[in-house]
Amino acid sequence: MAGHDIVVIGASAGGVEALSILVSLLPADFPATVFVVLHIPAHSPSLLPQILDRKGPMPASHAVDGESIRPGRIFIAPPDFHLLLERGRIRLIKGPRENGHRPAIDPLFRSAALAYGSSVVGVILSGTLDDGSSGLQAIQERGGRTIVQDPEEALHAGMPRNAIEAVAVDHVLPVAGIAAELDRLARDVIQDSEGRPIPDDMDQENQMSAFDLDAIEDEDHPGRPSGFACPDCGGTLWERTDGELIQFRCRVGHAWTANGLVAEQTEGIETALWTALRALEERAALCNRVASRMEERGRTTSATRFREQAAESKQRAALLRRVLVTAPSRSVERGPETMPGPENDSTRPGQGVQDG
Repeated sequence: MAGHDIVVIGASAGGVEALSILVSLLPADFPATVFVVLHIPAHSPSLLPQILDRKGPMPASHAVDGESIRPGRIFIAPPDFHLLLERGRIRLIKGPRENGHRPAIDPLFRSAALAYGSSVVGVILSGTLDDGSSGLQAIQERGGRTIVQDPEEALHAGMPRNAIEAVAVDHVLPVAGIAAELDRLARDVIQDSEGRPIPDDMDQENQMSAFDLDAIEDEDHPGRPSGFACPDCGGTLWERTDGELIQFRCRVGHAWTANGLVAEQTEGIETALWTALRALEERAALCNRVASRMEERGRTTSATRFREQAAESKQRAALLRRVLVTAPSRSVERGPETMPGPENDSTRPGQGVQDG
C-alpha cells in the first residue's frame, strides 16, 4: 500500500529560500510527488524550476497541462495558471484569482485533497497574510496530514502563523524537520487512502477554481451575501465561515480570505487618496491660472474668488498629504520577491530572477 505520496507545498515571500533548503534535504529515492505553488506576478518569468532542480536530487520542472503524475518529481505552477490535481494527472487552469493570486495556494491544496484524500501532505512555508490556510483545512478534512514551517524560522511569519491559528496542524517544524517528516510520511503505509467523505462545499469551491461554468452559474452560492464588493470585478461577495476561517467568493469565482480582502481594500483606499490628492492639486493649479487671467483683465472680484478656491484646494491637499505620509506601513504581499542571485547562490553563476 502507498504512503503519503502526494506532497503539496505553498510559499510566498521568503519561500524561495525555504524551498531551496527543503528540496536539498529530500533523498534521491523520495517516493512521493511534490507540487509547488509560489506566488509570482502573472507576467514575470519564473526560474524556480531551474533553482530547485540544481538544489536537490529530484528533477524539478514547470507543470504541463494533462501531464501524468509521477513519483520522485517536483512540479511547479507556472506564472498565471492555477495548478490543480485530478486523479493521475495535472491540470493548469486560468481560473479566477484567489487572494489576488494566480497561481494560488488554496486551489492546489483543495484539488489535491479531493483527488487523493488521506494520501496528501500539505505544507505551508514562509509568506505573509493567510494564503493556504483554507486549503490546509481542506486537506485535514479529507484525512491528510498538515505541516507548517516554524514561524520563528520563516523569513515572513504571516502565512505560517495564520495557518497555525486557523487549523489544528499536525506539525510545526523548521525546514530541516519538514524534510525528515515528509520522507517518513511518504514511506508510512496508509490503510485507507480514500480519506474522509468530500464536503459538498469543498467540491463546489474546487469547481469554481477550475472555472467550471455549471458551478459559476449555480445560483445556490455557499454562504450569504456580505454587502462587500469583490476588488477584482466589483461583484457581490458571498461570505461563509469554515471553522476559524472567514472566506469570501464572488459570482464569477474570485476568492478572498478576511486578511486578503482587508489588505486589498487598504490598497484601494490608498489609491483613492492619491487620486483625490492629484485632483485637488490640479484644481488648485487651474483656479490659480484662471485667477491670473482674470487679474490681467481687471476682473478682481472673480480673480479673488478663484484664488480662494485655489487656497481651499491646497489646504485640503495638504491634509491628504499628511494622511498619506503618516499612514502606518502595512504588510501587503503583491510585489515580486528576488530569488537567490549570484551573490547568494554559490552553486551556479547566473543572474537574479524574480518570483514572489
